[in-house]
Amino acid sequence: MEKLKLDLQFFAGEKTEKATPKKKQDSRKKGQVAKSQDVTTAISLLALFGFLFIGASFMGTEIFRLFHHSLQYYLVMPVTEANLKVIVFEIMEQLIYILGPIMVVALLAGVAANYLQVGFLLTGEPIKPKLEKLDPIKGFKRIFAVRALVELLKSMLKITFVGAVTFFILWTNIEEVLKLSFKSIADALQTVGSLTLQMGAAASGALLFLALLDYLYQKYDFEKSIRMSKQDIKDEYKNIEGDPLIKSKIKQRQREMAMSRMMQEVPQADVVITNPTHYAIALKYDEEQSDAPIVVAKGVDYLAQKIKYVAGENKVEVIENRPLARALYDQAEIGHPIPEEFFKAVAEILAYVYRLKNKL
Repeated sequence: MEKLKLDLQFFAGEKTEKATPKKKQDSRKKGQVAKSQDVTTAISLLALFGFLFIGASFMGTEIFRLFHHSLQYYLVMPVTEANLKVIVFEIMEQLIYILGPIMVVALLAGVAANYLQVGFLLTGEPIKPKLEKLDPIKGFKRIFAVRALVELLKSMLKITFVGAVTFFILWTNIEEVLKLSFKSIADALQTVGSLTLQMGAAASGALLFLALLDYLYQKYDFEKSIRMSKQDIKDEYKNIEGDPLIKSKIKQRQREMAMSRMMQEVPQADVVITNPTHYAIALKYDEEQSDAPIVVAKGVDYLAQKIKYVAGENKVEVIENRPLARALYDQAEIGHPIPEEFFKAVAEILAYVYRLKNKL
């Protein structure tokens, strides 16, 4: 039996259940989300090479203009503090003009790639200092963990895949490469630039393909890392809904308060219809408030006896009608008029009660 208890505790603590929405939300607040850095890198590279396909001629023209201006004017300027300041500021301005668009494209591509993976998420949890990260034992475990082996295999696969793609581009353009020594400097630079753009775009596409596979793996690994045990789910439910013992006490207190209010209404009732021992229903009729008698209290067994006792103490008539008492208990609600099908039977009882009290 003791072994069985230990086995049950082991299986209850084993993380085999999918994470609940609250667990996922809490992890997201901490910055723990399924994300592949390779997707960001691949999309950024694709955006950059796509921009270079469009703006390479503009950038080349501006770079040649910068070199021409530097060689023509800056080299002949006297070396003074004022001239050096002018040269530095002018060159910085030109570099910003040339490289600024590339930086903006890379920034937008990185933001878009992250947004596609995790949506809008702003949290400072991942950058908070944690002393546990300095633990050498945990660091040693991370180095030799399965994740580290997977990352090594991913790196080898990326190098092999990207290398194969770039080699294929070079091989298909081998004649252009062999002719570079016979071309002018301008034509050679143009050929090298064209081949570089082709290899970069092809390598980015290959990396994007691997990145999508890596994203699927990262998502699977993340879902696995936040799995919960059956006990975790129970504890979470307790935290959300409250402890069952406390909830039962609250419900018991609510029932006691409701019963107390109900008992305060019994003295104002016109009649109490009983089973006679199991059911009791107190009715009150006020033609100014309602067209039908209203149920002010009802109960079964102990509560029925208490209703009868309060009615007796306050000289409220108690009438025995077994089928009517049972039917009213099942179909009538406290604070509501009785159903229409009971009008005739209840009217006869109220008429009898009013005759007893000389109210007619």
